[in-house]
Amino acid sequence: MKVIVIGGGPAGIMAALHASKCGNTVTILEKMESIGKKLLITGKGRCNITSSLPIEEFIQNVPGNGMFLYSSFNKFTNKDIINMLEQEGLKVKEERGHRIFPVTDNAKDVLNVFLKLLKKQNVKIETNTKVEEIIVEEGKAIGVQCLFSGKKQKILADKIILATGGKSYSVTGSTGDGYLIAQKLGHTITKIKPSLVPLTASKQSLKICSKMQGLSLKNVAIKIKDISTNKIIYEDFGEMLFTHFGVSGPIILSGSAHLLRFPNVENLLEQEKICLCIDLKPALTEEQLEKRILRDFEKQKNKEFKNSLNELLPQKMIETIIELSKIDKEKKINSITREERKKLVSLLKNLEITINRF
Repeated sequence: MKVIVIGGGPAGIMAALHASKCGNTVTILEKMESIGKKLLITGKGRCNITSSLPIEEFIQNVPGNGMFLYSSFNKFTNKDIINMLEQEGLKVKEERGHRIFPVTDNAKDVLNVFLKLLKKQNVKIETNTKVEEIIVEEGKAIGVQCLFSGKKQKILADKIILATGGKSYSVTGSTGDGYLIAQKLGHTITKIKPSLVPLTASKQSLKICSKMQGLSLKNVAIKIKDISTNKIIYEDFGEMLFTHFGVSGPIILSGSAHLLRFPNVENLLEQEKICLCIDLKPALTEEQLEKRILRDFEKQKNKEFKNSLNELLPQKMIETIIELSKIDKEKKINSITREERKKLVSLLKNLEITINRF
């Protein structure tokens, strides 16, 4: 059978490879000048291929109805994609947070493996080919109508796979074409929502984030909470980043996918009832952290408070923490009260950022 795959991203590539292995003649139609453009920017150009978590935990971490993907996850697992790459000579490594990357730290090497496999399977790739609609006759898809070099063309096929991705990054070709193509076939398209996106801080929190923009924190714990009910929406441990508008980074992006599906989230954001709580020292209890601070203070008891936190915090964060602690920065360490020290500990264990939109 002749199979057309619309879209040359990772999903389209994998679909084409599988269809070809099943004995079909396969063609990928891609509107951009090359395939895999978004893959090249994943993981900051390093390509976060998959996770080493067991499939059961994959399902638990899928926002919404994870069980919907149970069959798919088990038919082609994280181990399968790793084995596929390694059989083609590309070794992988595991990093913090169960993330799997190529040992070369280069997304292009992952794409090159895919291109090699497509060539081996005789999959034809047509770039600069924009599919406008799927042609249907007597209730059956028989081909596609597309634009190639500015000219309309009709390409016939026995089967068509729609793999255009979402509407997340127009520069890479993700402009939501697939929704329109599906809609023309009679499918209902639900409201499109963002996922894996940075979070925007509000008012005072925005000033805090803006002051620390560019600062990346590793090994911190976060909780995203609905403060109207004190319900924890999401919690995680890993790396995050302060930006001029709020927060980003791996654990923030993961948290956003859960936040956008939380009931009544638009109203809660508008009312500033969503809070990001950051534990800057998750390896220490409050008691242990206070002892650590006491040791630091003892070594620097004749210094001013503003010069006492260099061993505890990144330089870019010190001024902000001092302001939030409301401890006089000129105050001598040996005159800081127990109450002030307790407040500092509480702040380091629970730095709050109010979120007002995605």
